[in-house]
Amino acid sequence: MNQAGDLLLVKSGGPAVFHEWVDGFAEASSGLEVREWDDPSVRDDNVTYVLVGQPVGDRISRFPKLKAIFSGGAGVDHLTREPTLPPHLPIIRMATHENAQTMGEYVCLAALGLLRDWRRLALAQERRTWDPFLGTRTARTTRVGVLGLGHIGLHALEMLRGLGFQVHGWSRSRKTIMDTTTYAGEGELQPFLAASDIAVGLLPHTPATSGLICQRTIDWMPHGAGLVNAGRGSLVNIPDLVAALDCGRLGGAVLDVFESEPLPADHPAWTHPRITVTSHVAGFATRRTRAAYVVEGMAALERGDSPPHLYLPDRGY
Repeated sequence: MNQAGDLLLVKSGGPAVFHEWVDGFAEASSGLEVREWDDPSVRDDNVTYVLVGQPVGDRISRFPKLKAIFSGGAGVDHLTREPTLPPHLPIIRMATHENAQTMGEYVCLAALGLLRDWRRLALAQERRTWDPFLGTRTARTTRVGVLGLGHIGLHALEMLRGLGFQVHGWSRSRKTIMDTTTYAGEGELQPFLAASDIAVGLLPHTPATSGLICQRTIDWMPHGAGLVNAGRGSLVNIPDLVAALDCGRLGGAVLDVFESEPLPADHPAWTHPRITVTSHVAGFATRRTRAAYVVEGMAALERGDSPPHLYLPDRGY
């Protein structure tokens, strides 16, 4: 595919891995010029596309010929929080099949870990304590509810179903999924959570999702339920979660995302016996795959088509 005459500026992963982006884009496009974000030889008026995975301040507003912004990940809040961002520019979220697969793998791993109490097993090994115990349920008797039924959530549902879990989903607007019970909107959040032995957060960050999992909503969940959060850290009120775990209201949590990252050393999640912490590693896609996705998005824009996974400000994702 040819994007001759276009110049893409990349800020994702840093200079040490920039050669991987160059190789990926060379394979996907024969004419696209790809340059590193801090390349001093790049003139602002030559930049036509940017790929950004980190905050970039007001520099994007200085590219007069910019056609679109590609996010380095599924989230776009590192871009939208910048007040100088030109409002007319399309922003395309990163949503490759590879990322959906790896996120699904993580969700399955986390759900199985909560089901079999892997945290207890890990602590027993750390203490060199032989701790045989019997489980109380299997996947076939465990209901897993997925918060967020976008590209990633739908893939996770199918992978969980393949393991035998009873699955259902919740989204802001109504979704119809074959052989799956779905819930929608604030009014159906309570019955959704009440039916979730394990709740999985895959929601984007929006004002409506911030702090959605708190004492009030945790109280709707079955006693001893588990929580997985691999979407955005703002979804979960951590003090409320810790309190629910301490009193036994919840049985365990697996957290991959936090409002402050890297997670501070004194954060209570690091040492809590019922919390498994991972370092924002749930989903990933190779730079080769992401480069191909960006080139496909550029081609759609050049044809005058709307690319998939376009950020819509009124939805917040």
